[in-house]
Amino acid sequence: MGRHAALTDTELADAARSGDRRALDTLLERHAEQIHRICRRVLVDAEDARDATQEALVAVARGIGRYDGRAQFTTWMYRVATNAALDEARRRRRRPQPVDQVPEPAGPSDDVAKTVTDRIVIEAALGALAPDYRATIALREITGLEYAEIAQVLDIPIGTVRSRIARARAMLADTLAGTLVDTSGNNPRPCDRPTVVP
Repeated sequence: MGRHAALTDTELADAARSGDRRALDTLLERHAEQIHRICRRVLVDAEDARDATQEALVAVARGIGRYDGRAQFTTWMYRVATNAALDEARRRRRRPQPVDQVPEPAGPSDDVAKTVTDRIVIEAALGALAPDYRATIALREITGLEYAEIAQVLDIPIGTVRSRIARARAMLADTLAGTLVDTSGNNPRPCDRPTVVP
């Protein structure tokens, strides 16, 4: 990949728009993991997240000619990824859903078991949020975007971003209150601003 790896996203996008396939490949490889993390947070289900990630990568590849450089490439890419995840969430609602089976924590270590259990609880709490709320939280917690940038990605007013994040955090706090315990006993951990597990 050589020289392509040293190029910025904007330079790669410009080259990809001109038909440089290696530039496009570099862009997709550079951001595939982040796209998957966004899709995983919006969708919760691992299989659906993989499907949405593939759809998002295809959409970036096919739509690179429409990227005009007015916004940062990542802002445009996050919009494509979020839309792919929300589309998958809508498709998922129309499919019959199997009964979820909670996996048993693996390994004898109390710390490992607690970490796995905590992760399952957090995943379930995220899964209870509406996809639009999960998308907003994912963009804030995973990508670290500012509220104005999230508003641009989702094409919604900044006030809606603030409201969704506040309501999502409140719902997560209510759901998680008293369910995450420390290793010394059954004392709830503070959940006033839940951290989303990456």
